[in-house]
Amino acid sequence: MQTHKGSCHCKRVSFEFDGGVGAAIECNCSICRMKGAIWYGTDDAHFRILSGVDDLALYQFGTMTAKHYSCKSCGVSPFSRPRIAPAMWVVNLRCVDGIELSGLEIQLFDGHHWEAAAQKLLQARASGAV
Repeated sequence: MQTHKGSCHCKRVSFEFDGGVGAAIECNCSICRMKGAIWYGTDDAHFRILSGVDDLALYQFGTMTAKHYSCKSCGVSPFSRPRIAPAMWVVNLRCVDGIELSGLEIQLFDGHHWEAAAQKLLQARASGAV
């Protein structure tokens, strides 16, 4: 299993995760669209914050379910705990070393219409379509 490393811009916050990155998600909700993030999902067993825990700021809005983390120093958002699966992590692949986004299958998530998009995604996963 491949280990990927990443960080925020100033490198105070660094992290790693295990797994093969073949697909990612681009969300058009109000915050993800402004961040320009491309997300890859992983779990606690495969994700580790290596440095900078005390340098992280937490931002929550709306339902207060998702946890959006950013570096207090440079402002970059390297990872979050998403509303659709708050026990999971999503890593901003733009913060990961050596990831070529043009080579990935990027699935669109209509976060602008979050409720309907979440229901559709969860149904697709339950049926094995995703």
